Amino acid sequence: MAANVYEAMFILDTNRYGRDPAGVSGQFPALIKQLGGEVLANRLWEERRLAYPINGHRKGTYWLTYFKLDSAQMVQVRRQCQLNENIIRSLFLQVEPRIVDALVAHALTGSGSAVAEQRRAAKPETPILAPEEMVGIDALADIEAEKSEM
Repeated sequence: MAANVYEAMFILDTNRYGRDPAGVSGQFPALIKQLGGEVLANRLWEERRLAYPINGHRKGTYWLTYFKLDSAQMVQVRRQCQLNENIIRSLFLQVEPRIVDALVAHALTGSGSAVAEQRRAAKPETPILAPEEMVGIDALADIEAEKSEM
């Protein structure tokens, strides 16, 4: 069988990751190497609140990994991830060979969520108005008319 490049996104247990980051995040690369694969990129994506609770977890640590592995070994990889208590959810995608270099380079530079956080910090949030502060379209037209008269 041919070796393919895969992208794996894991949601890790935040509490366990907080206690032992290297141990929790190092389990998956060790599994890939044990099965004869090669890890191309392996990094923290971000920590965030989950959209809905998963097995009682409300927060998760997202971990991104790119690896090259024989396609016959993927069944075993998926099974090991299901059995691992540190992994809440996992998603595996086979990467198109033409874009492997670009994706791995992007992952290695770490220009994912850190850039998004910098943009959010630089751009102030739009304030949320209370219902009594909201102005209708007709009222805006009246305000604009008053401004032009002044």
